[in-house]
Amino acid sequence: MRKINEIFYSLQGEGYHTGTASVFVRFSGCNLKCSFCDTQHEDGVMMSDDDILASISERSGGRKVHVVLTGGEPSLWIDEEFVSKLKSEGYYVQIETNGTHELPKSIDWVTCSPKYSPVVLKKVDEVKIVFENEASPNKADGLSADNYFLQPMSGTNTNEVIDYIKRNPKWRLSLQTHKLVGIE
Repeated sequence: MRKINEIFYSLQGEGYHTGTASVFVRFSGCNLKCSFCDTQHEDGVMMSDDDILASISERSGGRKVHVVLTGGEPSLWIDEEFVSKLKSEGYYVQIETNGTHELPKSIDWVTCSPKYSPVVLKKVDEVKIVFENEASPNKADGLSADNYFLQPMSGTNTNEVIDYIKRNPKWRLSLQTHKLVGIE
């Protein structure tokens, strides 16, 4: 059984896969308490793997879409068996994690959004950091990735993020496009 906050079908709004049709499986609970978190992830219902798979299929209309495991912190609730079930059903599996726990090896794409340094993960596909100030990118120290994204804090400091990226071109801008276009 896994504690699920919600499951919904939308477009990925952030990072490398922006614009990709995705079913989001939002797990409840997190081992961190960040002041800028936009998720009410304490509530949830316990669901079996079969119930989660049925919900994903129902929401996607049976299409084999991109599945995003998010939270809260999904690594508190997943294991290799769960990811294998998703993959055996034909889903591409992405996780959005804070990087504080090891992950199943079969995940297709790892997005790490470190809140505090250091993290236990060493190599990921993408780093996405909410930019609070000039020190925020340091949260990725010791973490290797193919893609590095900085995201303004709820759109309040976009110009500051742009200026930082111009000075540090390894980083790319990630906007919360789902909020800009008014979708979940």
